[in-house]
Amino acid sequence: MRFETIAIHAGGRPDATFGAVSVPIYQTSTFVFEDVGKTRGYDYSRTANPTRKVLEDTIAQLEGGKAGFAFATGMAAEATVMHLLEAGDHVISGDDVYGGTYRLFQNVMRAFGLEFTFLRMDSRQAIEEAIRPNTRMLWLESPSNPLLNIIDVEMVADVAKKHGILTVMDNTFATPYFLRPIDFGIDLVVHSTTKYLNGHCDVVGGAVVTTTDELTERVQFLLNAMGTCASPFDCWLVLRGIETLPVRMKQHEANAIAVANYLREHLPVNRVFYPGLESHPGHEIAKRQMKGFGGVVSFELKGGIQAANNFLRRIKVFSLAESLGGVASLAEHPATMTHASMPKDYREKVGITDELIRLSVGLENVDDLIEDLHQALEVS
Repeated sequence: MRFETIAIHAGGRPDATFGAVSVPIYQTSTFVFEDVGKTRGYDYSRTANPTRKVLEDTIAQLEGGKAGFAFATGMAAEATVMHLLEAGDHVISGDDVYGGTYRLFQNVMRAFGLEFTFLRMDSRQAIEEAIRPNTRMLWLESPSNPLLNIIDVEMVADVAKKHGILTVMDNTFATPYFLRPIDFGIDLVVHSTTKYLNGHCDVVGGAVVTTTDELTERVQFLLNAMGTCASPFDCWLVLRGIETLPVRMKQHEANAIAVANYLREHLPVNRVFYPGLESHPGHEIAKRQMKGFGGVVSFELKGGIQAANNFLRRIKVFSLAESLGGVASLAEHPATMTHASMPKDYREKVGITDELIRLSVGLENVDDLIEDLHQALEVS
């Protein structure tokens, strides 16, 4: 089946018990045993739940993976994946990753004996030079958050396989509609399902997709042992969102392209970051490995943090808020919001400046969005 059909029919739908077209919410903590040691497939909802299973199977099919797992938040998914490692292991990560990911790595997992190197993954040589005898994982985002840097996914996967290293890719920004990392050799895919997969800013959640029996068994064990799973109701909300994912992503991208083209034409804007622009340094790689360029646009304003603050106070259709991927357009200031946990000197080193603003371009009429940007930028 094709993507649009999988998004609506995957995971054993309609429900086999009574033929419900909408997946039932099995809002229960426990299940009755048929006999001693014999269940109907479920015993306790931390271990597995029928509603969650439909979501997990759907995401796995969309990503082209072996199995899927749904978590309470995107960070719960990431924290669970990091427990695949042991004290003394070394991880190479992209340098401009989501601020919560950086905080988890730098401020939490280091205390448990993991080592981290952060670098811009745009060079095979740079990655190979960073590999140590104890390197066990390569962690990447593409497009990255918030600078929308593009990584050659196939190149990174090839380097990792050459050295026997596990690859993990956060595919939140692109979604499997625009990019399927497993097709390029990635071992594990993670998502914040809070974002585009849900698409309505009414739930927090995460997901992991595996590619082998061994990884499937280990992630399942960790999910159950750590209790990081998603609730049935939250899974149902994400499932409902996924059904419209293809339609939404097309419109997100169309609006984002228009917004990016508008911003690059105006003097108050110093730089625009969007892989759909031919001027973007990763444009050709993005064209090769993606079906579309996504719905996030970042840009730098001239005039420092005061100019950024003035812009954010004047927006009307865009809302000043963290997160992204919902139907409503959002604007945020990474330096003081999503990436505030990064030290200032590190943020500036990787390019997350005080002048940087990240837009999650929603599904409103694009003329209204551009008019809002126009008045907020005070363009005459």
